[in-house]
Amino acid sequence: MEKIKIGLIGPGNIGRDLLVKIMRSEYLEPELVINVFESGGIQFAREHGIHTSIEGIKGLLPYDNIDIVFDCTSATAHLEHAPILKEKGIFALDLTPAAVGPYCVPAVNLTDEMLDLPNLNLVTCAGQAIVPIVAAINSVVQIEYAELIASIASKSAGAGTRANIDEFTQTTRRAMVDVGGAKSGKAIIILNPAEPPINMRNTLHAKVSHADIDEVRHAVDEMVKKIQVYVPEYTAILEPIMKDDIITTMIQVVGRGDYLPTYAGNLDIITSAAVNIAEAYAKKKLGVK
Repeated sequence: MEKIKIGLIGPGNIGRDLLVKIMRSEYLEPELVINVFESGGIQFAREHGIHTSIEGIKGLLPYDNIDIVFDCTSATAHLEHAPILKEKGIFALDLTPAAVGPYCVPAVNLTDEMLDLPNLNLVTCAGQAIVPIVAAINSVVQIEYAELIASIASKSAGAGTRANIDEFTQTTRRAMVDVGGAKSGKAIIILNPAEPPINMRNTLHAKVSHADIDEVRHAVDEMVKKIQVYVPEYTAILEPIMKDDIITTMIQVVGRGDYLPTYAGNLDIITSAAVNIAEAYAKKKLGVK
């Protein structure tokens, strides 16, 4: 089967996990991996016969056969990369907080129209994990206020995550409102240093009124099944319960262990979502149903 060629900028932990997933894809073929210095990710790509460059975005300029680029760098870097990718007609999937394009959570708002845009943003790991549950509950009853407590293993939070905690909480909050449909929201992240490392857990409290909890549970269950298509170990370990006007539920995410350890489900869900979007774009371009 013909495959769509992709580029990847920033082969750090997230980038290398993405690369393993892309190499496994029926519809995507890694053509070029870009960094600004020699690294383990660059060496990994070379060992697998993938072209590499350590000239940053300049390394992409000679290539005219790449349709999709995953940007795993930083918000500042993506602001530089985005117009170059757009000018070359390359579909950009942004895994940074830059949010040049609209937020995309594939289980909630991925459409053919979004695939025609030049740039989509993957929100945050917590956004990918909890915005679908906010949307599911909101499909049954309007959420007046949504509060997320995302707890992740400290070992799974690299320098990028730690340097962007404020952006993480604000971006996740905005996505719960703009994509999930809550009227207002708040996001909190906890880096848990426990040994052995914990799996990612996301506790959601949603303030509503007069909800049918059975309808809410059904909506959440259906959404969990949609996400399990691309994140198999995404589970509701606490089904929605309601006390007074507060619905509470808890989602756990365990990674596949491609490059990152399985406890780093917070990173695995964002790379899995990115590949899911890229495959949807590829299938549309290739005419695959």
